[in-house]
Amino acid sequence: MKKALILASVASMIEQFNLRNIEILQELGYEVHVATNFKNSGTINHDKAFILKENLEKKNVKCFQIDFPRGIGSLRDNMRAFNQLKKLVKNEYYLVHCHSPIGGVLGRLVFWKKSNKVIYTAHGFHFFKGGPKKNWLVFYPVEFFLSMRTDLILTINNDDTKVSKKFPSVDVVQVPGVGIDWNRFQKKISITQEKEIRKFYKLKENSRLILSVGELSSLKNHILGVKAFLDIKTENIEYIICGIGPEEQNLRKLVKENDLENQVHLLGYQTAIENLMSISEIFLFPSRREGLGLAALEAMAAGLPIISSNVGGIKDYMEDGRTGCILDDLDNPKELAKKIDYLLNIDLDAKKDIAKRNKVISRKYDKMNVDKMMRDIYSSF
Repeated sequence: MKKALILASVASMIEQFNLRNIEILQELGYEVHVATNFKNSGTINHDKAFILKENLEKKNVKCFQIDFPRGIGSLRDNMRAFNQLKKLVKNEYYLVHCHSPIGGVLGRLVFWKKSNKVIYTAHGFHFFKGGPKKNWLVFYPVEFFLSMRTDLILTINNDDTKVSKKFPSVDVVQVPGVGIDWNRFQKKISITQEKEIRKFYKLKENSRLILSVGELSSLKNHILGVKAFLDIKTENIEYIICGIGPEEQNLRKLVKENDLENQVHLLGYQTAIENLMSISEIFLFPSRREGLGLAALEAMAAGLPIISSNVGGIKDYMEDGRTGCILDDLDNPKELAKKIDYLLNIDLDAKKDIAKRNKVISRKYDKMNVDKMMRDIYSSF
């Protein structure tokens, strides 16, 4: 039986982006192994990472703990992970599929020519048009070099595809992300169900809700949404932020300092996001960098207007004034407050037009389309 290795620097990338890939590989007859950091698990907590590992092993997936660092990490940390990966070479993988920047670098360095095929999914390059020059100086040469040690690069947005096609000796295929469960977000709820959802999350009975979903990090820029609440003119608004991450304490401090505890709610990691989307009016997504933006696509599938930045893959599906509003300045809470007020007060027909358009756009990112593409890609090797 041929063996395949799915490799990512944090367990959350396995949980959020690779469960279907694992199933597809198994359906194609592969014995699948996973190498990731289950201890420093990313955007899922330790309990969820433990459950993930347990569930994978129940499905006959062999799991390996690799001490990948978060971010670039130190030379010592990277060498530890590199040496841990080298021990897996003896498994003689036919196919290795790498994810995440560090996972992609170390995985390709270790397994190039030691397995038949190496795939790398770029979930958004660190270098991008308008991005910091230092990122181009540091990360672009690395990806350029490693492209010669990659059989196939999978990209998830138009900008990364254009860049990748300039790399030497590599095939490039653009896929619509990892796919969203489009049907899951077509949920219609009753007045009674809405009351129950609001009660469960301790939300006011008749407030107007704005939602954000994503890791609590500086790149996701949730701080802009909190600051904007000081300038919103529309009354009876609540802002919900779902996610965990290093910026949590800073966000809580900002909320407390500005007496926003009754308006801004940090709910932590949530699984039933469709419930919150079904009772929200706007989805806020002011990311500074985004490979594609699954959370925004899920919100579009739910028919919500989006207020977003205009970076990375977001540019592939956002249209200012047609799918919501695009922010010009990601450090200007007053601009965001004005756009929130605008969308909260547009007429019903305009809201319906945005909802219909967003559902149509997001449909092409449905997981069924992605699954078909991934099955074809894996089958081609």
